[in-house]
Amino acid sequence: MSTQEYKVAAAQAALDLIEDGMKVGLGTGSTAEQFINLLGERVKDGLDVLCVPTSKTSEIQAANLGIALTTLDEEPFLDITVDGADELDKDLRLIKGGGGALLREKIVAMSSDRMVVIGDNSKLVDTLGKFPLPVEVDRFGLRATLEMIAALTDELGLHQDLQVRESEDGGFYQTDGGHYIVDCSYGVIPDPEELADCLAMLPGVIDSGLFIGIAERALIGGPNGVEVYVSPYEDEEMV
Repeated sequence: MSTQEYKVAAAQAALDLIEDGMKVGLGTGSTAEQFINLLGERVKDGLDVLCVPTSKTSEIQAANLGIALTTLDEEPFLDITVDGADELDKDLRLIKGGGGALLREKIVAMSSDRMVVIGDNSKLVDTLGKFPLPVEVDRFGLRATLEMIAALTDELGLHQDLQVRESEDGGFYQTDGGHYIVDCSYGVIPDPEELADCLAMLPGVIDSGLFIGIAERALIGGPNGVEVYVSPYEDEEMV
């Protein structure tokens, strides 16, 4: 099977968790795209769900498939969010934001009773950091924020290569919220919790792509089928 088929298998497994009447957060990215496609098929067959997309891209895709949409202002509490990840470890610590929607993805996930991550087995790593960590920052004082991130990560003893993400037209990429993204290539992040906490203290940082203690489970497609990983942060009765 191909990587694409692994993604579809994971998305199908997540679809089995969706019940009539649920309020669902829709993630962003290539695997989330597969889930939205499958959800659209179920909606055509009569499934009744109300969804909150995490990006303009997911919003347009879902609307074109006839999926009923709302916002967190109208429905601030969701039953489940299904989203992908750029990297995850077996403790379900994630790096997200490769698609540029990390802030909205985190807000939607935290507004949900549960977050389920879907992906192919290439996303599963022993240690986070090979994928550059996206950090969403305010446009004001960009250089000062970059210097603060550099000083912080140097103090933590991390290798760093900080790049402000560019758009296709050569300017700086802007998120749906109008912010910039700094892609931080660390190579290895030995203590994701410490890095997430320290980045959160910097005034120019809106949020980082480290999702820790948020995902309840991961459904990972691979040559042995879809494997389930459960977060150690969850109580057993909640899983």
